[in-house]
Amino acid sequence: MKIIAFAASNSSQSINKQLAAYTAGLVDNAEVEVLDLNDFEMPIFSEDREKEVGHHPLAIAFYDKLSSADAIIIGFAEHNGSYSAAYKNTFDWTSRYNREVYQNKPMVLLATSPGPGGAVNVLKQATDSMPFFAGNVVASVSVPSFYDNFQDGEIVNASIKDQLVTATSQL
Repeated sequence: MKIIAFAASNSSQSINKQLAAYTAGLVDNAEVEVLDLNDFEMPIFSEDREKEVGHHPLAIAFYDKLSSADAIIIGFAEHNGSYSAAYKNTFDWTSRYNREVYQNKPMVLLATSPGPGGAVNVLKQATDSMPFFAGNVVASVSVPSFYDNFQDGEIVNASIKDQLVTATSQL
């Protein structure tokens, strides 16, 4: 099984990227590729820009990366209760190339934050919207207080780790 994992963030220190990569690593015998949204940075989407350039080559490359996967794991950063601008822009360009961005791949959606909220607002938004873009969400998990629950590259809270193992077993 090939898993594409990424954070819906362009932070070089993304805790959601750490969580997504860790969670993908829980799947036995999986080939894991961790993407960095910075590798798909495009100008802010607008219909005018789309008329100028057509389908942006980086949007096509992102779509092709998702095509290569058997399953997808995304860690969503929450910015003011919603998606990060970096993710939203990549998604907007890619959805104009093909509305079925996630190609009916089984997906585990994650979200974490340094505080106790665990980015639940963006996780709910993502979970609710994915089916409109051919996302087959098999599980979603919020991890509150990241730095308390993730230490030395490992989830230390047994309950959260069980949730992640259960989520990945559905891929």
